[in-house]
Amino acid sequence: MTKKIDTALKDLTKALEKHAQIVGLKPVPLKKAGRAAAELRVAAAAYANIVEAKTGQTNPFIDFLDTATIESLVHERDAIAKRKAAEEKAPKSD
Repeated sequence: MTKKIDTALKDLTKALEKHAQIVGLKPVPLKKAGRAAAELRVAAAAYANIVEAKTGQTNPFIDFLDTATIESLVHERDAIAKRKAAEEKAPKSD
């Protein structure tokens, strides 16, 4: 991982943790939650921009796959889950 991506990841992680901590309070302090949400959006945008600049990959926070690819991945995931379930039910021979 590049140093810039690693730094952006750490900043994003801190922003996520801070946001989660604030919105987990009862009652939620709206001004603090708003500031934390804004900081989180800034950190997410910075992370996405650095990843794109360093790797050429698209924003990881948006769906960029076409419908056919998504359906194919869902079908593959479901087939794997079905196969695993069948393997777990099958009697084990020792």
